[in-house]
Amino acid sequence: MKNRISFPLAVALLSAAAAVLVTALLVNIFTRQQESQTPFFNVVKLDDETEDPAVWGKNFPLQYDGYLRTVDQVRTRYGGSEAVPRTPTQSDPRSIVAQSRLEEDPRLKTLWAGYAFSVDFREERGHAFMLDDQTLTERQTVVQQPGTCMHCHASVYLPYKRLGGGDLIKGFEVMNQMKYQEARTKVTHPVACIDCHDPATMQLRVTRPGFLEGIVKVKAAQGIKNYDVNRDATQQEMRAFVCGQCHVEYYFKGPEKRLTYPWDKGLKADEILAYYEETGFKDWTHAESGAPVLKAQHPEFEMWNQGIHAKSGVTCADCHMPYQRVGAMKISDHHIQSPLLNINRACQTCHRWSEEDLRARVETIQDRTFSVRNVAMDALMALIADIKAAKAAGATDAALEASRRHQRRGQFLLDFIEAENSMGFHADQEAVRVLALSLDETRRGQATLPGSKATAGAGGR
Repeated sequence: MKNRISFPLAVALLSAAAAVLVTALLVNIFTRQQESQTPFFNVVKLDDETEDPAVWGKNFPLQYDGYLRTVDQVRTRYGGSEAVPRTPTQSDPRSIVAQSRLEEDPRLKTLWAGYAFSVDFREERGHAFMLDDQTLTERQTVVQQPGTCMHCHASVYLPYKRLGGGDLIKGFEVMNQMKYQEARTKVTHPVACIDCHDPATMQLRVTRPGFLEGIVKVKAAQGIKNYDVNRDATQQEMRAFVCGQCHVEYYFKGPEKRLTYPWDKGLKADEILAYYEETGFKDWTHAESGAPVLKAQHPEFEMWNQGIHAKSGVTCADCHMPYQRVGAMKISDHHIQSPLLNINRACQTCHRWSEEDLRARVETIQDRTFSVRNVAMDALMALIADIKAAKAAGATDAALEASRRHQRRGQFLLDFIEAENSMGFHADQEAVRVLALSLDETRRGQATLPGSKATAGAGGR
């Protein structure tokens, strides 16, 4: 009985233990509260001259760590890239590249015959590669590209301001008119922190002149005059606009090669095509058919705008840069990647289904889009072959004009979906609608060929 602890002593010991646990909990809560109130480390001073993302990373190490991880090469069914070994050459010292889309689908060579993309076109890689992959592509050996290309492939905010004597737009205009190789010497980094964030406040901002000018057209059509995106956009809108700075359709306007977003008539593929038709712009003359054709770029922003996520207020960053908890801090994941590689945080925040079910739903949409894309691609290949054969048989340019016009239209509409990097997921019904329009143009093109037995009314448009 001597070793038995008395009841009062046991109560005292339990009370002391409870007090220690409560104190530890309160200390932990206080620590987390303090941590959440200090979402960055004030190690270095950042200003509008701080271009190197590694310097920003001293204050924002968690975001910078995600940014560095965009070197990852992981492929989904319809996107991403695999690391493909390559023997370095004098013009291209890389030993690892992405897989060739031209080898995956040789029809693309015919689609872009006579254009640099028929020589070299590979799967897109992460942001870490966006500058080098453009600098070292074989396309640079067959055509003299302008400095305009830097707009979406490099950190250009500071180079533009330096070239313009502090004026962003003037510097943009100067670089546009440079040859690519000269412009390349003016830039150092791929897209960097300074391109999307104000260094004084860390607020999101748009720095690309193409978008600054293009979004004014879109808002004007909505009845909003004198729109200034950095003044008037909401925080949630900016989570789409900073991505829309570059993930868009564009063209080089006039001899100045001014990068322009063709949004005067709207953001839909056929509205953009109507603008090109009105201006008479062409990217090149098709080497096999002789048609004045267009090359779509990467219209993710335009397609997203037609989809259910945009209508629901869900932005690019919500899915490709979802929020994550690190300790007590809530930050955007700067490891920008396909949501299919991050379903838990990218999708399941809103969609309460299993990862397997969500992935299957996405891939079903993509499979169906890809199937229709292939039908449209085969139809266009047949039209190009028919025009080529008619030309070889002696058909005049006048006789082929209507068919070439339909090829131009059908090809752009098909390429709009081909170039858009979600394989229909951003706006599945819109993607199929655009592909249907492409098929209709191709059919009309064949109906207007010399000797066609189709009714004359088929080529009326």
